[in-house]
Amino acid sequence: MSRRTVTAVALALVSALLLTGCGADAPPKGPVGPPSAREEAVAPAGGSPFWVDPESDAVRQMRRYEAQGRAEDARVLKRIADRPVADWPSGADPVPEITRAVRGAAAQNRTAVFVAYNIPHRDCGMYSAGGAHDAAAYRGWVDSFASALGGSSAIVVLEPDAVPHVVDGCTPGQYHDERYALLAEAVERLKRQPRTRVYLDAGNPAWIDDPGKLVEPLRRAGVARADGFSLNVSNFQTNDVVRAFGARLSGLLGGTRFTVDTSRNGDGPLPGDRADAWCNPPGRSLGVPPTDRTGDELVDAYLWIKRPGDSDGQCRGGPSAGTWWPEYALGLARRAKS
Repeated sequence: MSRRTVTAVALALVSALLLTGCGADAPPKGPVGPPSAREEAVAPAGGSPFWVDPESDAVRQMRRYEAQGRAEDARVLKRIADRPVADWPSGADPVPEITRAVRGAAAQNRTAVFVAYNIPHRDCGMYSAGGAHDAAAYRGWVDSFASALGGSSAIVVLEPDAVPHVVDGCTPGQYHDERYALLAEAVERLKRQPRTRVYLDAGNPAWIDDPGKLVEPLRRAGVARADGFSLNVSNFQTNDVVRAFGARLSGLLGGTRFTVDTSRNGDGPLPGDRADAWCNPPGRSLGVPPTDRTGDELVDAYLWIKRPGDSDGQCRGGPSAGTWWPEYALGLARRAKS
């Protein structure tokens, strides 16, 4: 998915914006109950509270490498295959995938992590364009999503980019009120599930660099009813930078907690002011493995929200957004520090 910022434009340019995206040369644009501990830690795979999908793309790729005699590549890819990664259920019908995940997690007494990503007018028509056809379709989709969660232990990161794309002007003004209403309704519906935690996405510090600009939009989108907000989804900002930004935003929201996507931030963002730095940047690595032991009272969890190895879009030789790209996955894993 894309992570870009745009300069505010006149209404006459809205249609052009939708065709060209959000500024290719601009900066790029979270367990049930209290976390188990607050000391800084890198949880071993067996010690994570989150569910690991035994049939993930990484697991299947590892098996292919083994069958091909590529034992070393298979060993390296275990750094992804053995870790819990968020599930992004289908925009057509989320129920089968959610059902499979919550059953798998329940059998291991773990928490499944999901991303709800189907807002209408998604991603300003760019690499991850799409979403529900209209507001009614989205409400039905969210209801199906929540019903499938049932009473299972789950985390839902709600609509990456949706609020920041309103703040930066990429989503046309005529959709703003509807988007706020749909997000607030989605939070409310998901929170009816007794063991579901909801984190409303708030972008990353390289996108909306002034946390004050996010306060009222997050409030309108229902953050007070949610368990907090999420940061750095699909981006590469370091933990130190994200935590500092999150603490400032949290303070403006009265102490709201947050989660951090650490899936690909082990080496930080691509150096220099380079176009499309958010999209399949070379030389990046896995970050801190998913854990609820963050060492920070405001950070509920480090999570792998972006699935390491999924393409950001058709840039730098990558396949379409969300498509498994084994060569990129292997690079992330090979450069990982832990």
